[in-house]
Amino acid sequence: MRKFALAAVAGVAALTALFTPAVASATPGRGVSATVIAQWTVGNTDYVLRKITIAPGSPASPGTTGWHSHEGNLYGKVLSGTLTHYKSDCSVDGVYNKGDSIMEPAGADHVHEGRNEGTTPMVLEVLYVLPHGAPLSDDAPNPGCSFD
Repeated sequence: MRKFALAAVAGVAALTALFTPAVASATPGRGVSATVIAQWTVGNTDYVLRKITIAPGSPASPGTTGWHSHEGNLYGKVLSGTLTHYKSDCSVDGVYNKGDSIMEPAGADHVHEGRNEGTTPMVLEVLYVLPHGAPLSDDAPNPGCSFD
């Protein structure tokens, strides 16, 4: 019975991912690639599960998401590498290593940038919980930091 239940859940997730329209995303930063693992909508909420990779780049020019915010909350887990997370006041509000979890709150008042300042690719699995039809992220200008 347990195998049947797991197969049913996997089947529903796969069908939902195939037949749910994609949610638009903002332009990725430097060295970022992402793959949608699954997506579904319940009521007025879109759920998108993605695997995001940020390349290491160089010390002067690390891989980065670019400055952005989200219209819904995000919940992530670092699968490999190290994510350095910057707030819009240019300060580091977290350094996340393999196995660490991160939560990004919703709202334009939570502009941030994720950077890979390490020497290996940083891989993050993220669940986006967004208002139906919202983009994955909203680009924002550099808030005045000496880096981009």
